[in-house]
Amino acid sequence: MIVAVILSAGESSRMGRPKALLPIDGVRFVEKIVAALESTDIGNIIVVLGHSAEEMRQKISDLPVTILVNHDYKQGQLSSLQVAIRHLESSSEGSPVDGILVHLVDHPYISATLVDLMIDRFYETKKLIVVPRFQGRRGHPVIFARALFPELLAAGTDQGAKPVVHAHRDDTLEVDTEDEGVLIDIDTPEEYRLHVKGN
Repeated sequence: MIVAVILSAGESSRMGRPKALLPIDGVRFVEKIVAALESTDIGNIIVVLGHSAEEMRQKISDLPVTILVNHDYKQGQLSSLQVAIRHLESSSEGSPVDGILVHLVDHPYISATLVDLMIDRFYETKKLIVVPRFQGRRGHPVIFARALFPELLAAGTDQGAKPVVHAHRDDTLEVDTEDEGVLIDIDTPEEYRLHVKGN
């Protein structure tokens, strides 16, 4: 089973309001991402909150997800990913977890078809990391095999997951896609106006 982990702990300081709750196509960013993941072969969906966690929890309590809180969210995205991994390592519920699909809440354009393709290729190739690539550039989401959990937990939060990714270049599969959404990262009001029309 692959578990999706949506990282949504940051302060959204450049946006000025929570990116997870921004409207897009009549729903919220986090809602659009969860809906796409629900239609894939993903087993469970985890959302990691941090800044204003309780307020955010109330606002997304209607979603079919497990909500975790990263109290050390100011240490960066990896610290949120580590919260999710520790939760999975300590949980014995249901099917064994083969890996995690990590996605960022400020990347609202996620393709269910691409996610299923990445999951299929993960199992076919037995690679430790699977990442989408659009016109030569890597994007999100990214699959990490369970075998990498210890390394991700041991990595320094100041550097993020990059050292782990770099250490396993030969065990990384790049999946080419025509879906530009893997690169669209919306951090500012200007980027929001550019990429999200009619909201």
